[in-house]
Amino acid sequence: MTIYIALLRGINVGGHRKIKMEDLRNTFERLDFDSVQTYIQSGNVLFKSDDEEGVLQERIEHAIEVDFGFTVSVVLRTAQELRAIHHNCPFSEELLAKAKASSVGQCLYVSMFIDAPSQGNLDKLSEYKSDQELFHVEGRDMYLLFYQSIRNSKLTNQLPKFDITGTIRNWKTLSKLVAIADEIESTY
Repeated sequence: MTIYIALLRGINVGGHRKIKMEDLRNTFERLDFDSVQTYIQSGNVLFKSDDEEGVLQERIEHAIEVDFGFTVSVVLRTAQELRAIHHNCPFSEELLAKAKASSVGQCLYVSMFIDAPSQGNLDKLSEYKSDQELFHVEGRDMYLLFYQSIRNSKLTNQLPKFDITGTIRNWKTLSKLVAIADEIESTY
């Protein structure tokens, strides 16, 4: 069985589209997934399945709509893919250290998309790249480095204009998801 991480987009934000993690786990268990675990309220679910990504995405999105009454986009990555994202950070230690030294919190994020962004979208996004906001794309994943807050980012404000669905997680969350996936793998 493959370990998957389902990353739900836009739940439990600002009091909208609320889902309790216990209820979300129950939905995934009802779908007969194994080793279901959730991590924090932003909608990160780890589970095991033999199904293919496309089939899983449709099943999960449908089950959430049935169980909770609203649609949610789900981005999936295998544990192996998530480890590769974590291992292959394109930003140098020097850049990361400089960003972390800024007075504004977290600096490194990854936006994970269902499909790879088109070259046209990347060209448009490049217009917003600056020495304070950097990005690097590897396939379906975009690494984002901020020297200021992500909240005021001109770069991330452009991402919803892409013609593909994605969701963003900070590096701390990504690291924890990798650790949980490793735990699941080591127990079976």
